Amino acid sequence: MSKAARTPLPERVLLGPGPSTVDGRVLRAMSRPLIGHLDPEFLQIMDETQEMLRHVMGTENRMTFAIAGTGSAGMEASIVNLVEPGDRVVVVVAGVFGVRLAEQVRRNGADVVTVEGEWGAPVDPSAVAEAIEGGDTKVVAVVHAETSTGVLQPLDEIIAAARAHGALVVVDAVTSLGGHPVRLDEWDIDVCYSGTQKCLSCPPGLAPVSFNERAMARVKERSTPVRSWYLDVGLLDGYWGQARAYHHTAPISMAFALHEALSMIREEGLEPRHARHHRNHFALVAGLEAMGMRMQVENPDHRLWSLNAVRVPDGVDEAVVRGELLTRLGIEIGGGLGPLAGQIWRIGLMGASSTENNVVLVLGALEAALRRQECAVSPGAGVAAAIGAFAAN
Repeated sequence: MSKAARTPLPERVLLGPGPSTVDGRVLRAMSRPLIGHLDPEFLQIMDETQEMLRHVMGTENRMTFAIAGTGSAGMEASIVNLVEPGDRVVVVVAGVFGVRLAEQVRRNGADVVTVEGEWGAPVDPSAVAEAIEGGDTKVVAVVHAETSTGVLQPLDEIIAAARAHGALVVVDAVTSLGGHPVRLDEWDIDVCYSGTQKCLSCPPGLAPVSFNERAMARVKERSTPVRSWYLDVGLLDGYWGQARAYHHTAPISMAFALHEALSMIREEGLEPRHARHHRNHFALVAGLEAMGMRMQVENPDHRLWSLNAVRVPDGVDEAVVRGELLTRLGIEIGGGLGPLAGQIWRIGLMGASSTENNVVLVLGALEAALRRQECAVSPGAGVAAAIGAFAAN
């Protein structure tokens, strides 16, 4: 046996862009004995998981379930079922995951119209509306929570423009679901996908998705087969719907984990959970700004609570700071992607990782790492500001 195989994995404080910390209850759920994926007990867990997902996603959609795959599988399932070759699809692009969404649409043979914006600011809804009106738009796809930039994209005007044109709306809520309000029915969203490893605080491996009746009707009316057999929502309806017909072997242990994670959200309460994410985000920002740093997203109303993008101070080697936090203290934070590589840190406060202790911990660790690079930081200013923010809220 190799030394690497014998060495226990180190414990980490997961404050990056994902995955987030997973509670011991969820990990223990994964260790339950396996049962069959058509066992009556497992079918009951599926029913309960669907009902809890509907609650978290703010919907009564019958076709609300968990794709066996990560959030990217949820993205692919959402697009591959709705988009046919030659369809005109408008995609909002202002970060890495908008780029991926556009690429997924392109690979399905659609006529892709991108509406691009600055990485670190929401895209102008009027520009999206103009693009929608520029042709026979079938689908509008937008990232609600752009993990690469920390932007929370306003959706109301985009959805209204799509609805006025008869286009379906697909929303990426991978980093918002469970940490920000997501209300599919109230906001009139047709299809939404997410991932388990962010604010739901479950290991990566499942992708919650929801299709409303308009979206399901579009699937049934297709003139060409869905290009993916595995992700064909019509076939998956046979397994997750009333028939419970065999389609694939579900990841049993991951289903146990998601069921437990959703049960914990139900116990905490959705509104208190959102409020916790907002409170910890607010305190972290107060601490970072007190240390002389500025956020990548200038408007506080457009900042994600779950993913905080902060500009690296001039003269600081951001990779060295991240490396020191990981190796010295076991704290993981993320760096920038694409054009923001080397320019920002991405600090996740998602699900079980979103705690007062973690806010204070990462601020103190950042101060120490910055001072080792001779960056001027007022001693204790960040932690003091965060504590003050907690006391005021």
